[in-house]
Amino acid sequence: MRHVECQGVQLSAIGLGCWQFGSKEWGYGAGYADHEAGRIVERALELGINLFDTAEVYGRGQSERILGRALQGHRAEAFVATKVLPILPLRARVVRAAEGSLRRLGIDKIDLYQIHWPNPVVPLGQQLGGMRELQQRGLVDHVGVSNYSLARWRAAEAALGAPVLTNQVPYSLADRRPEAELVPWAAANDRIVMAYSPLAQGLLSARYDETNAPGGVRRNNALFLPDNLRSARPLLDALRAIATAHGATPSQVALAWLVRRPNVVAIPGASSVAQLEQNAAAADLDLSEDEDAELTAASDAFRPVRGAAAVPKLVERRLRR
Repeated sequence: MRHVECQGVQLSAIGLGCWQFGSKEWGYGAGYADHEAGRIVERALELGINLFDTAEVYGRGQSERILGRALQGHRAEAFVATKVLPILPLRARVVRAAEGSLRRLGIDKIDLYQIHWPNPVVPLGQQLGGMRELQQRGLVDHVGVSNYSLARWRAAEAALGAPVLTNQVPYSLADRRPEAELVPWAAANDRIVMAYSPLAQGLLSARYDETNAPGGVRRNNALFLPDNLRSARPLLDALRAIATAHGATPSQVALAWLVRRPNVVAIPGASSVAQLEQNAAAADLDLSEDEDAELTAASDAFRPVRGAAAVPKLVERRLRR
């Protein structure tokens, strides 16, 4: 497993996102939470994955509990990242939230504690003041943010008075907005962009098209609207062709393209040990410069309808159910 080093920290280029652990919206069932999730974590450690990302809101704390149980006896091998949901994130609330996460995880220090979303109402001084207190008390090692613009990331550093190691944002071949500012700044300043939804919730697996869209939580993702799936065909075709040339899967190619970017790590989830193993292998998939350029060009040409423009189509689809 290849690693990315930053601020003296070494993170596996492919980590494990733990949103699905204990979260009913994925429909994996109790067997996944009680058995498969633990096997996934165990196998991840065997493969050299050390980055595990969870949050207090995932499964209402269940994700942290499941991850904590799975890491018992392996704490030294894991870099544990979790997140505070910034509802009224005053200094004392941030501290209490971290203490709750520590109890659920069963650990005495959080390696990376992140603010899950921007809260423009509560001053950053309050939010990062809580983070600073946690660092001073030895309960948190590194501080991160999530879904922050570059300006807000830098403002968070100013409020903390120290590096904010990571910014966790959606980033994939289907969503390359972080390349405008976040990725270049991270590379130039020894910081890390942590890519969530690196497979665009499965779009880049190339398993879906306009006649075959996923259900469940992904029904609310505009990428799976028929028009967007139709528009994604050239990108998915490029992934399939390059995957065939390497004896790999489209998902592995998409992850390999992503972690070739400087100072970027990816945290895909995994529904099974087999999927975890495929994700991990992507870190060592060697794409050529021509293949990288082909994928980048196909991504440039993919311009999905998203945001406010997609809302009427999503509502229409829900009404047809």
